[in-house]
Amino acid sequence: MFGAVVNPISTVSSSASANQMATISVRNNLVLVSSSQCGHALQFLFSNYKFRTRQVFLGTWNGRRGGFPLNRGFRVFCQSKTEEMQIRRYSPFLESAFLDRNGAFVSGEWHAVPDIWRSSAERYGDRIALTDPYHDPPSSMTYKQLEEEILDFAEGLRVVGVKPEEKIALFADNSCRWLVADQGIMATGAINVVRGSRSSVEELLQIYDHSESVALAVDSPELFNRIAEAFSSKVVMKFVILLWGDKSSLASEGKIPVFNYREILDLGRESRKSAPDFNDARQQYVHEAINSDDIATLVYTSGTTGNPKGVMLTHRNLLHQIKNLWDVVPAEVGDRFLSMLPPWHAYERACEYFIFTYGIEQVYTTVRNLKDDLRHYQPNYIISVPLVYETLYSGIQKQISTSSAARKFIALTFIRISLAYMEFKRIYEGTYLTRNQKQPSYLASVYDWLWARIVAAILWPLHMLGKKLVYSKIHSAIGISKAGISGGGSLPPHVDKFFEAIGVKVQNGYGLTETSPVIAARRPNCNVLGSVGPPIRHTEFKVVESETGEVLLPGSTGIVKVRGPQVMKGYYKNPGATEQVLDEDGWLNTGDIGWIAPHHSTGRSRRCGGVVVLEGRAKDTIVLSTGLQGVHFKLDQS
Repeated sequence: MFGAVVNPISTVSSSASANQMATISVRNNLVLVSSSQCGHALQFLFSNYKFRTRQVFLGTWNGRRGGFPLNRGFRVFCQSKTEEMQIRRYSPFLESAFLDRNGAFVSGEWHAVPDIWRSSAERYGDRIALTDPYHDPPSSMTYKQLEEEILDFAEGLRVVGVKPEEKIALFADNSCRWLVADQGIMATGAINVVRGSRSSVEELLQIYDHSESVALAVDSPELFNRIAEAFSSKVVMKFVILLWGDKSSLASEGKIPVFNYREILDLGRESRKSAPDFNDARQQYVHEAINSDDIATLVYTSGTTGNPKGVMLTHRNLLHQIKNLWDVVPAEVGDRFLSMLPPWHAYERACEYFIFTYGIEQVYTTVRNLKDDLRHYQPNYIISVPLVYETLYSGIQKQISTSSAARKFIALTFIRISLAYMEFKRIYEGTYLTRNQKQPSYLASVYDWLWARIVAAILWPLHMLGKKLVYSKIHSAIGISKAGISGGGSLPPHVDKFFEAIGVKVQNGYGLTETSPVIAARRPNCNVLGSVGPPIRHTEFKVVESETGEVLLPGSTGIVKVRGPQVMKGYYKNPGATEQVLDEDGWLNTGDIGWIAPHHSTGRSRRCGGVVVLEGRAKDTIVLSTGLQGVHFKLDQS
């Protein structure tokens, strides 16, 4: 061990001579020299490093000459085998407990998506975060338990060799373990590549191969057995993690290491218990905090033509959703959400991240159990696609139509009255959508408002009677006490108006995978039917002429473009496709046709200004072929 005056600032690697290889790492006042010939390594170091002093002591070590500065600013170690400093990337606030106890300054600001779990554990520690009743074993976790499980899973991944920025494929369906795996992968600085179990073998293989994934977390033995033959012959997998089921059910011959979910947790828990303090760890790792602009996930779009494209979403993209969806869904501590959509889709995923920052309980359900779970759990909110609301509507209509003639007449009469009441209510409240740029005169607006107010006042007692006699039974059957959030497709107007009439709030929204996904949504206090609502915070819209790109006036139909912090980084390994949809100013061409409602200060549309209306979609973002049409809802007729 020798002293020197140098202030080390970098790592230098080169050859000490034509036949002698040396690696010299300069870190935190340590010079780590790795070579079978330490003298050559030191000779290279001091012949290539610009010292701040001219005083150099020439000494002999193991018979070889080397230069050593006289001061003792750092230590030099020679080792007989290569020792490399590994990068350990971490989610700064999530792992702040480890950093805090070692005197490292930790900001309370979220820089990565997994940071949210530390905040939620501190605020809502013993509250139930999630309930997953249909997997084996059934699961329920508090916020504190969920945070610990994510930390253990992340550390377990590090133990089995996951490195920052590596791609880990996560092919699984909605469950509590999907969430832990998703967040555990992100917390290591790796990038997860997500898809569901219903995809074809060819599609999963193409996604795994194109993304350059190195390992796989898979939902069940059944899925792995279905894809194993194709994968083993065409791609490389360092290991497989089985989220659910027994490893004994796998058809694999043991060529690839397989860990089950609990084994990864146990490895991580033991590693965390025996972890050295931060100062000792600095000699083994280079600690780097995850940056908000780092890629968090690759989400492959369905693609209307050709192969799916990998959308690169950053931590900043997803954090924008987490921080700004409360205007749309004002969740409160203790609210209950029912979750049934594929979690790999950006819509369900961003909404899940968001709601867990407000102390809610998420209950996982399935298509088969949706009817019973709506009645049993009585969720405050459900986040779903239009098909679910259409199915609810059809079930209610069928129940009414099969009732006795008297019950059917009463129910349909009250529904017609309520539909009319809501029509006039929208007029006097100023939420009656129009694309007319010309604003009505003040006198005409007053007359319109007065007439709508009078008619609504006449219909209101009958509407309330219908609510007591008919709609309350519907409410008890479908739950949803606060709102149903609809996205991922076009919500039919008759379904929209029906739920408004019976007092079930449905808020329609709009987004794309490329926008993380939400860019516009109707608000609880301004639920403009026929629209997808105004842009969410920090989001800009414009409508342009398809040929010239000229920005059109409100009310004019054209191509919808959007800009905001939630817009993707681009398509993975596809700069050509990225340039086609994303310009240098950050505007994303959605490919959808629509218009923006003009602003009126008076009249029936005075609160509609700025809402976005879609007239055609270039592609469907979610297609569910899951037998929802078989779900029926029985109304209590007592």
